Amino acid sequence: MSVLPRALINLIYAFEGLPGVGPRTAERFAYFLVQNDKSVSHKLKNAIEKMDGSITQCPITFALIDSDQDYSPLYADPSRNKKIVAVVASPFDLLAIERIGDYQGTYHVLGGLVSPIDGIGPEQLHIHELVKRIDKDEVEELILATNASVEGESTALYIKQALGDRKIKKTRLARGIPIGIDLEYADQITLGRALEGRTLM
Repeated sequence: MSVLPRALINLIYAFEGLPGVGPRTAERFAYFLVQNDKSVSHKLKNAIEKMDGSITQCPITFALIDSDQDYSPLYADPSRNKKIVAVVASPFDLLAIERIGDYQGTYHVLGGLVSPIDGIGPEQLHIHELVKRIDKDEVEELILATNASVEGESTALYIKQALGDRKIKKTRLARGIPIGIDLEYADQITLGRALEGRTLM
């Protein structure tokens, strides 16, 4: 015999299906929706229902866009430099760079990173489309803005190989020691990259 109502158990299971949400967090989310003003649960329900079918991918950049748009607003914006492309793994990586407010190029969302252990190969990412776009838009610089992880490095290396002998500037995001961290707490890879990428004062 269950201690909780079936509807609440189903809600908890639904929350548990989200990445990074464990059983205790799922219970807290569900309990919050039950205990608090129903307007919160109605907002959540409406947002999920409206999301269904109203979001698609840009056919060029693969960024998420409203389904009534043809292309990503960042790509369609004439003030953005289409000859500079930052390659990111997910739409949220794009968002992180946009928050800085200094970047005036465009983006290309891969849709993940090469990860054989997870069954993700290069053919499942938007690498082929990237190469076609580089030729079509006459891209001059490709910023490989993938994570500083084994998967991120493997993906960047695969893209570099896929470009062949194209005369294009290929750059990586700088790697180094975060502001505010003591050297004694930096791992060897981070410290090594920081030493390699040192700059003049």
